[in-house]
Amino acid sequence: MTDSWQERTELLLGQQKVNKLQDAHVLVAGLGGVGAYAAENLCRAGVGKLTIVDHDVVQPSNRNRQLIAFNSTEGKRKADLMAKRLEDINPRVELTVLSEFLGEGNIGELLSNKFDYVVDAIDTLSPKIFLIYNALKQNLPLVSSMGAGGKLDPSQVQISDISDSYQCRLAFMLRKKLRKFGVHEGFRVVFSSEPVNREAVKLTEGEQNKKSTVGTISYMPAVFGCMCASVVIRELTGN
Repeated sequence: MTDSWQERTELLLGQQKVNKLQDAHVLVAGLGGVGAYAAENLCRAGVGKLTIVDHDVVQPSNRNRQLIAFNSTEGKRKADLMAKRLEDINPRVELTVLSEFLGEGNIGELLSNKFDYVVDAIDTLSPKIFLIYNALKQNLPLVSSMGAGGKLDPSQVQISDISDSYQCRLAFMLRKKLRKFGVHEGFRVVFSSEPVNREAVKLTEGEQNKKSTVGTISYMPAVFGCMCASVVIRELTGN
């Protein structure tokens, strides 16, 4: 029997598909502007087991767009904050919470859990590539978020195979790097075809793994996160 808080989900999907979500284990890598919204929507839809990963803490600059960024949460670990939020939505959710940086050394071990789906919401190129490549190598279903920065028009956000993405710098770099591993297609991405105004980008000095800062608006990362979650939910339930 479905918990009362899931009644409307069951009304839309039916009990059998709600059960499929309850039995699923999904990895969400990255809990920033995109990943936190993806994780929350998966939890609210009733995904029964979630592994959430992020090594970062909340920064003042996160408050314009990130779900768990408040004045009161600055300096606190994103993974811990997200875990408390998810448990408050569904006390029965099974959580694995990892406050660590994903890289070549630990991604393989993480993916040995054989997740039912992987959500890549990492915004740093190198670990993003390692996660995608290893997930594909292990035949794990994957959806990856491209760049939400510098975008304003949500009507231009799309879901496609990586090979069909365009007008996105992150997607371009990802395709270029993955070709060296023999990967040309085979996973879904959420991207926007809206051109980025060059005035919205500034070069960054002295920050590790970050060469530039791109302007963002409150709702665009949320749109990307919701669309990533929609891919997972629809594919797990066969919709």
